Amino acid sequence: MVPHMKILVIEDDLEAAAYMTKAFREAGIVADHASDGESGLFMASENAYDVMVIDRMLPRRDGLSVISELRKRSVNTPVLILSALGQVDDRVTGLRAGGDDYLPKPYAFSELLARVEVLGRRKGAPEQEMMYRVGDLELDRLSHEVRRSGKEIILQPREFRLLEYLMKNAGQVVTRTMLLEHVWDYHFDPQTNVIDVHVSRLRSKIEKDFDKPLLKTIRGAGYMIKDEG
Repeated sequence: MVPHMKILVIEDDLEAAAYMTKAFREAGIVADHASDGESGLFMASENAYDVMVIDRMLPRRDGLSVISELRKRSVNTPVLILSALGQVDDRVTGLRAGGDDYLPKPYAFSELLARVEVLGRRKGAPEQEMMYRVGDLELDRLSHEVRRSGKEIILQPREFRLLEYLMKNAGQVVTRTMLLEHVWDYHFDPQTNVIDVHVSRLRSKIEKDFDKPLLKTIRGAGYMIKDEG
């Protein structure tokens, strides 16, 4: 399996999507989910993914339209199309729209997983999306290493995902709700202090023994990681 793979699933069948994302996560793959074409297009445009799994028939914007628009925007992330339309002409249409693979429904998850892994190995994510930098702080998604001014910083898995998400959105306010959805993968009261505790631990690790603070608390909004120069 491709190390630390992150994928986007665009599927309007919520039961199927829940099963799929749960199974991907159990296989060690980080899986985000969008339930319609417009939401999926936004997420795919704003975030870096290794592979996308897109249902062909979607509300608000169909899957082939999503793929075509992504290609116009120079988003070249590999795409696997899922569809109940499995004839040869349907597959050809999907591939010509910009898809990299096509899997008819119903399917076995083991085959879906294998195809996603192949797409991840074949093209992978661009190198610049594997490394995030904010000032002298560096995070390597492939090796799971974090360094500041060349000094290695040891993080727990949740701390690493938290820092990864903050650095991916460097210079932007990240709300507690966003962190719950993208780092913890579930929803509950955004006023809970679990996030504050983890941010405090992360801040102590990446700022202790360094002169310049990078991780800021934006009162009433959330957090931001930024190099003030």
